[in-house]
Amino acid sequence: MRQRNKPWAKQKLDDHPQYVISSPDSQKGSWSDYFGNDHPVHIEIGTGKGRFITGMAAQNPAINYIGIELAESVIVSALDRIIEQELPNVKLMNTNAEDLRDFFEKGEVDRVYLNFSDPWPKKRHAKRRLTYKTFLSIYEDILPEHGEIHFKTDNQGLFEYSLTSFSEYGMLLNYVSLDLHNSDYEGNIMTEYEEKFSNKGSRIYRCEVQYR
Repeated sequence: MRQRNKPWAKQKLDDHPQYVISSPDSQKGSWSDYFGNDHPVHIEIGTGKGRFITGMAAQNPAINYIGIELAESVIVSALDRIIEQELPNVKLMNTNAEDLRDFFEKGEVDRVYLNFSDPWPKKRHAKRRLTYKTFLSIYEDILPEHGEIHFKTDNQGLFEYSLTSFSEYGMLLNYVSLDLHNSDYEGNIMTEYEEKFSNKGSRIYRCEVQYR
């Protein structure tokens, strides 16, 4: 979906260093110092407008959250949510997921969330999918042994591709739902896209996978 350009977004992000991590590479190896505690760190890649990450942070104050989003004009909406709710345990990174190894040591991230990622439906674009093997290798390098990825999408094709990708990488499928909103799963925090697609009658797919 094309996002409206907000030329003022970068300046607003720069004006809130207490919420937006300007030099994440300088924090590598010292995230507990950055947050001022030794709580687990969970990251969401493609955090969008921040509904999920702020909802999780409010629900779980003993977990530190980092929302990662490349588009300035999108992540600035997540910043607005954090400012409004005054959540101390959630920060933002305006950066590319391909660079995660530059920001985190092995085991500094305890869980990765992938919510409604771009499906890149054309076969020639498969390497851009956030569940492609190259990205799975990146996540493995920042997660602890047996670390987890939690994945949600409305796109059946992407979900099927991702299950295959996880399995071929040797990961364990701990939880799979082919219709999340009609399942017995509790504690779901919806994203903006999730609400939109669900209201249109789309089925929501979700899985939890673990590195061996």
